[in-house]
Amino acid sequence: MIKYIKIIIFFSLFIIKQNILFAESNFFEEGKKKFNEEKYEDSKFLFQRSLIFNPKDINSYLYLAKIYGVEENKKEEEKNVNTVILLDPTNEEAMYMLMKIELEKSNYLKVKELNELFVKICINLCEKKYLIQDSLKNLEPKNES
Repeated sequence: MIKYIKIIIFFSLFIIKQNILFAESNFFEEGKKKFNEEKYEDSKFLFQRSLIFNPKDINSYLYLAKIYGVEENKKEEEKNVNTVILLDPTNEEAMYMLMKIELEKSNYLKVKELNELFVKICINLCEKKYLIQDSLKNLEPKNES
């Protein structure tokens, strides 16, 4: 009898875990769908719910950063981009977003440092490095002596 109870408990826990994983995935996918429909408040809520189930979900943080960028909430945008980079230092999209944020702040040294890292990790966004390099030329101090 105890053996049957253990089996039932095991399968119950397995089913619950599968439901949680499905819910987590479903929140992200629904959030992405809402984001593509430009329903940013709805998608923000869904990405935040996704993070409740998986606090290390890089994609949810990245999409939250994009939403905050659209909303022009620079503090939250930067916070979420930095979280993505903390979790995945080779995420080129987050690196590019952070370089753009630092360019807006006219933070020449930080952008130069990030650009050097970006050149090493870029796979899909390598053409963006030229945009950053051109922007760096405009920011570069004229007289460093």
